[in-house]
Amino acid sequence: MTSRRLPWSPGLTRSQRFSSGVVLQKTDLTHRLDDVPTVRCHLVKRSSRGPIVQVTKDQISRQAPSHLQPDRTLHEVFVELNELVIDRNQELQWRETARWIKFEEEVEEETQRRGGAHVASLSFRSLLELRKTISHGTVLLDLKQKTLPAIAQQMVEQMVISNQIKAEDQANVLQALLLRHSHPSDERDHSLFSKYISAANMATLMDLHNRQSEPSLTLTTHREGDIEKCTKDAVPISAFKVKHEVKLMEMIPETAEATVVLVGSVGFLEQPSMAFVRLQEAVLLDSVLEVPVPVRFLFLLLGPPTANIDYHQIGRSISTLMSDKLFHEAAYQADDRQDLLTAVNRFLDCSVVLPASNVNGNELIHFEQEMLRKREEQSGKLQDEGFLVPLKPGEEPLRRSGRLFGGLIRDVTWRYPQYLSDLQDALNPQCMAAVIFIYFAALSPAITFGGLLGEKTEGLIGVSELIVATSLQGIVFSVLGAQPLLVIGFSGPLLVFEEAFYTFCRDNRVEYLTGRVWIGFWLVLIVLLTVAFEGSILVRFVSRFTQEIFSFLISLIFIYETFAKLVKIFQDHPLQNCLHGNHTLSPSLCNFTTSGANTGKVIGEPNTALLSFVLMAGTYFIAFYLRKFKNSSFFPGKLRRSIGDFGVPIAILIMVLVDYSVEDTYTQKLNVPSGFSVSSPEKRGWLISPLGSDGQFPVWMMAASILPAILVFILIFMESQITALIVSKKERMLVKGTGFHLDLLIIVVVGGVSALFGLPWLSAATVRSVTHTNALTVLTKAVAPGDKPRIQEVKEQRVTGFLVAVLVGLSIVIGEVLRRIPLAVLFGIFLYMGVMSLNGIQLTERLVLLLMPPKYHPDHNYVRKVRTLRMHLFTVVQLTCLSLLWVVMATAAALAFPFMLLLTIPVRMLLLPRLFNRRELQSLDADDAEPHLEEKEGQDEYSQLQMPV
Repeated sequence: MTSRRLPWSPGLTRSQRFSSGVVLQKTDLTHRLDDVPTVRCHLVKRSSRGPIVQVTKDQISRQAPSHLQPDRTLHEVFVELNELVIDRNQELQWRETARWIKFEEEVEEETQRRGGAHVASLSFRSLLELRKTISHGTVLLDLKQKTLPAIAQQMVEQMVISNQIKAEDQANVLQALLLRHSHPSDERDHSLFSKYISAANMATLMDLHNRQSEPSLTLTTHREGDIEKCTKDAVPISAFKVKHEVKLMEMIPETAEATVVLVGSVGFLEQPSMAFVRLQEAVLLDSVLEVPVPVRFLFLLLGPPTANIDYHQIGRSISTLMSDKLFHEAAYQADDRQDLLTAVNRFLDCSVVLPASNVNGNELIHFEQEMLRKREEQSGKLQDEGFLVPLKPGEEPLRRSGRLFGGLIRDVTWRYPQYLSDLQDALNPQCMAAVIFIYFAALSPAITFGGLLGEKTEGLIGVSELIVATSLQGIVFSVLGAQPLLVIGFSGPLLVFEEAFYTFCRDNRVEYLTGRVWIGFWLVLIVLLTVAFEGSILVRFVSRFTQEIFSFLISLIFIYETFAKLVKIFQDHPLQNCLHGNHTLSPSLCNFTTSGANTGKVIGEPNTALLSFVLMAGTYFIAFYLRKFKNSSFFPGKLRRSIGDFGVPIAILIMVLVDYSVEDTYTQKLNVPSGFSVSSPEKRGWLISPLGSDGQFPVWMMAASILPAILVFILIFMESQITALIVSKKERMLVKGTGFHLDLLIIVVVGGVSALFGLPWLSAATVRSVTHTNALTVLTKAVAPGDKPRIQEVKEQRVTGFLVAVLVGLSIVIGEVLRRIPLAVLFGIFLYMGVMSLNGIQLTERLVLLLMPPKYHPDHNYVRKVRTLRMHLFTVVQLTCLSLLWVVMATAAALAFPFMLLLTIPVRMLLLPRLFNRRELQSLDADDAEPHLEEKEGQDEYSQLQMPV
């Protein structure tokens, strides 16, 4: 179907172009006729200020009952731009050319398809012309009419009184206002009449928002008397159109009110004529909009085609203004024309005019952002960047109560009364889907860390112990915890400590597992004292400065350990020139041998090193590119996201199959016992005696265990409390509260008791907890095209965490499958975790900026507000602290690294304020205010936070 906008229609002759009134008289308007009384002409006053006519508040208060006072409540705005065109039947109609839900979506004239949502770019001239038309046009505020014919009648009468149109043109303008409206969705239906929708059929869509259609009034003219009623048989709406409109209604907020913009050129007018109308109440106008959204504002601009005015651009200008938050607020609150003009002037003050030259638009984005920021500052809505809005005193979870165990008592009294709702809220399909995803997200690190922990401790603690600990402690925490969204698991810092403590015990001939039992006893005492004196409030002093150093250190450890293990494999299995056939070589070069000192350890196997390298690299690259595939354009979104979410398990599965297919090459596998058994039954059992295996555990070590206990407590405290802070940010819309004191008590006490059974200590795993929260987050469905969804609610419940812990515990029965996993595959996962963790750290970005000229620096807040040399100085300070921690890690004092990490807090609080001013620290050391709901390309649940895995 072809159509032409009147001003640019080359097919129209001059007589046709200037005689649109004849076309209007022939146009069928029976779609507006119903059996209702004729609309009467209303008396209006001529404005003393010029051609502007408006309904004043005093008139409304005298005429309207008390329950019909003007509604000034702000609503979201849906804007539709319609232009006057001639269809293929040479009939005039209003054709939708663009719409605004939040951003502009233009309709391509050739294909009648919508383009992508984008920020509207307006010509400066069109804005000036718009301001001119508003200053000389008709303004009707708080109009009481509720039907399109009545509204149109009032608009036309006011335009005649204000001398914008002649009396003889009144009928033609009125008919133009009541022409049919067509939309791009009409073109999809090839039926001849399907685009004409009756009010009865439209009611089907209105029920979606619990709205009812009001009957339309009949078309009225300037003559008195009733108009003869005409009816038409309604044609059913096509299935495509219903589906399209249902989908569109989901994008529009339920409380939205519409703005209808009508622009076009007609030959019977001598000058441009404008009318701006704000209705007293939003009303549904049948067959005007594409969807049944109540209309609150109307804008009409008609004029001759010879006028030096671009009607299309002026229509885009007023549509963009109405979609702008500040302007449409002013439109709702305006009392007269001057308020509208003031709002236009404010919009112009904050607008940026791009020069007509070949300048790359990206180079000017900085100026646009600065103007927008100034605009927010003028409106008083910009807050200190990087800092959250403080909660009310009664809602502050880290506020000191001033009494023993006061924080713990407050956590219990706040959270436990909502226990029943924690079970009821789990009755949702989204919760069940989250269980499957989080199960793999919890099992993969348990297997990976368990395998590496078995290597570090020579089998004393391995995969079996870690799976059992993850399951049991997860069950207890999901049942008793104050914030059940937290996921309990093993983490990188605890792995580093376990390795350092095992090395210490081995060098000093102290039983490792017995020493852990006494550390557990001290942990229980330490956490009781901490909770009694409300020590959890100290987490407020842990800033981004410390978090990033911690994260970067653990990421480097993961990457270093991966390549260190790979080098060791190459040393144990060196590359050999082993050939078969007529060549004669020593058989000893092609056969493996076992080390006498390490009975059972296989060394000297051919091709083992190369296959291990392939398995490690393959696992890393498959997991990495499957994560990138999640953000690609292939396949439907749900399938693409599912593949990306399960990238790590898929990578492990593929590489295990590759290793299984290569039968003649040896690779070291996971050491997992059969059934419910410890990793090394010949070395230990499930119960560890506090006095040692021979009852001779040193007494001095019992007392000295308080030192490593303090270090373990620092690690658990920092990661668990910071995780709780991140999950409980107010932007996540959690309503049931949290309990820092209660959660810390449960995690540490259960971990301390677990040491009696030789199980590892666990903490709240940051990335898994945030992934769990994101999986349970419900986003708004009313999302404008081009806009991001916002958090509607989070399913705060206990069932998903409980089921995940149970499923992880049942995984112990698949020991036969776990024994098929090569350690090289787990090294690939560790490399993946280390690299991905680096992506989410601001310190990594600033390290890259050290090697980049300033003109190529990205437009980040800390880049704009901090001078380059000062920013590099801050990076050097962090690198110095990081280097000191690495030196401590590499020496015999590795056990003290948690204490060294803790020293970065006074460095941040005492030293940095002497080197940097407050504004610089706010930019460089501020937390992210917004939660991460969508991963950037190449990032996943292992990399979206500052804390390590």
